Amino acid sequence: MKNKSEKIKNRYNRISKIYDILESPMESMSMGKWRELLIEKIEGEKILEVGIGTGKNLDYYPSDLNITGIDFSEKMLEKAKQKNSNKDNIKIIEMDAENMEFDDNTFDTVITSCVFCSVPDPIKGLKEIRRVCKNNGKIIMLEHMRSDKKVIGGFMDIINFIPVNIWGANINRRTINNLKKAGFKKEHIEDMNLWSDIVKLIEIRNQK
Repeated sequence: MKNKSEKIKNRYNRISKIYDILESPMESMSMGKWRELLIEKIEGEKILEVGIGTGKNLDYYPSDLNITGIDFSEKMLEKAKQKNSNKDNIKIIEMDAENMEFDDNTFDTVITSCVFCSVPDPIKGLKEIRRVCKNNGKIIMLEHMRSDKKVIGGFMDIINFIPVNIWGANINRRTINNLKKAGFKKEHIEDMNLWSDIVKLIEIRNQK
């Protein structure tokens, strides 16, 4: 898995300069509104954003929150730090989502946005999120995933190799199932469809 992780990290480093351009079609699909909704759901003051990337959520955070953002791509983080130059409440750290250096039960809320399509071992990453989030804390995810509709889901499976080989993102991850495999209980997971059943807002109460 280490070799796979390095391979994906290198792909993100390689495309970091044009990443925001590549993502612009998705950003034009109400992503700003969805990011606002994601941030509105935050509870507590100590917040972790996993996979902060180029910092697309930075402008949405209120100044009274203590934000830590992590990503394993140093080149993506360079972009995020440029956007974050005047925000003292946000700390950006190079760190792997699968092997976080934080203590157990550190954060009130953990958020992700379009991250678990590219974490090499998503179940391991989700277990780490569960570990560092406080008991009864909140996990909020804005994620795209494989459609459960037979034709659409099948098509996503067929073309998945394209984004995987360009920058390491899977369009056919079954993130709800992966959450259950990572130890989250079905009754603690709520999801809302934002665009068909492909883009979802997921809220999880972290009952340990």
